[in-house]
Amino acid sequence: MDTRSRASSDWGTPTDDEPVAIRTTGLTKRYGKDVLAVDDLDLTVYEGEIFGFLGPNGAGKSTTIDVIMDYVRPSAGSATVLGFDAQTETREIHERVGILPDGYGLYERLTGRKHLEYAIALKRSDDAVDDLLDRVGLDAAAADRVVGGYSKGMMQRLALAIALVGDPQLLILDEPSSGLDPNGVRLVREIARDHANRGKTVFFSSHILSQVEAVCDRVAILNRGRLVAIDSIDGLRDALGTGSTITLTVDAVPDSLTLVEIAGVSDVVVDGRIIRVSVDDAPAKVDVIDRIRDDGASILDVTIEESSLEDLFSAYTGDVPPRGNDAEADR
Repeated sequence: MDTRSRASSDWGTPTDDEPVAIRTTGLTKRYGKDVLAVDDLDLTVYEGEIFGFLGPNGAGKSTTIDVIMDYVRPSAGSATVLGFDAQTETREIHERVGILPDGYGLYERLTGRKHLEYAIALKRSDDAVDDLLDRVGLDAAAADRVVGGYSKGMMQRLALAIALVGDPQLLILDEPSSGLDPNGVRLVREIARDHANRGKTVFFSSHILSQVEAVCDRVAILNRGRLVAIDSIDGLRDALGTGSTITLTVDAVPDSLTLVEIAGVSDVVVDGRIIRVSVDDAPAKVDVIDRIRDDGASILDVTIEESSLEDLFSAYTGDVPPRGNDAEADR
């Protein structure tokens, strides 16, 4: 088994010989005559990466997941998961995939422990219930209570434990932070990283940009059913030219600043002893620092702020997703 582990910056654009976890070709899903939920989607997710899947509410994220898991049938196109056809080899896929769906259903009259015992039997796995509970932060006392008395966060942790049964090759997380407190959100990130570090794949669909930015190797942005961007976050920045803002504190601002002459500098603002410089490419950062010194100033402090994923999302879709942990239905 491939046990590679990569940092986000190591991915860039994968090559065609990378093993593929998910591939869609011309994937299209219509509901009736008027609703085009997914529109001619060509998407490739490679094994061993944490792949972020972003889009405004209604973009088609959950519909895409439903199609690749064969919960609904596509109107056109095809999908494969771990090399299996999503419509004709569904059993093989479900045996190898763990999914935390948005809007999952649990049985209110069953205990958390019974849910896991059932999932273990269904997957023919040898997982220990207590190990799964410990992994998602549910104590034994909670596990022995019926799910109808659980908080939203407890139900989310149980659903995550169910998704982890059988140590799946592909873990699909659809709005995994919903209902979780900060400790739970951090736990989801740790589980995703651990999964990828062992050569497995995580498909991370969310509207909470900070979670995606913190953990994902590559990101796809879906808007109105169409793929509008796919790359590493750094690659998305470079493609848009959103660049960086360098803030420098100096002993005294030179009478004549020549920063605007530097290729890649788009804006310069001076406020007292603070100089803020907007740059469109990475080499310009070093050039700015060198030029200020050449102009006769001593630099006391430097901070560099990159454009956030929220900025990129807004630029690609013309929208900013809602803040917080409660996701709307996006079918």
